Amino acid sequence: MNDFIFEAIAQGGYIGILLLMALENIIPPIPSEVIMGIGGVLVARGEMSFWPLMLAGTVGSTAGNYAWYWVGDKWGYQRLGRIVDRHGRWLTVDFEHIEKAANFFQKHGQWVVFALRFSPFLRTIVSLPAGLAHMPVWRFLLFTFAGSAIWNAILVEGGRRLAPLIEKYESWASWSVIGLIALMLVWYIWRVITWTPREKKDD
Repeated sequence: MNDFIFEAIAQGGYIGILLLMALENIIPPIPSEVIMGIGGVLVARGEMSFWPLMLAGTVGSTAGNYAWYWVGDKWGYQRLGRIVDRHGRWLTVDFEHIEKAANFFQKHGQWVVFALRFSPFLRTIVSLPAGLAHMPVWRFLLFTFAGSAIWNAILVEGGRRLAPLIEKYESWASWSVIGLIALMLVWYIWRVITWTPREKKDD
């Protein structure tokens, strides 16, 4: 199983990494930790090169985040609110969370787009309030690319350094990857089951 997972990503090459990282930021639950971490292991094996991997992963991250920025910028609060009310269950998005992210964005300024890119929290959701606030697109893309590059470098380097241990404890590593993916799937299913629409407020 371990060889199958690594081989699947290796066969996809840099284009596959780009597409996976774009999807990771649009459709849950594909964790970047697995994608770029395995990429780091492949760098250690000599099957991938560091800089092309970084470029592919970071471009993919930026493209995926831009999709949410575009939604916020073009649709606005009212249209987005109707879509979340209708399809929020499958997107695992509550409008309350969007409003909280928007308030956080307004309170701390546009630099949070950069800062949150290499943090485990709000990495993707911050793109929506950035779009809703009509942040200049060039600045959004620049901050997103720079922050995503830092996050991806951490993951790739972590995978590269852990490669000897992964080779030594192949079975454990395989089950860890499967477990992480399974955990993300369970989280997604739990969010779908427990999602409730927001209460309608009287005017």
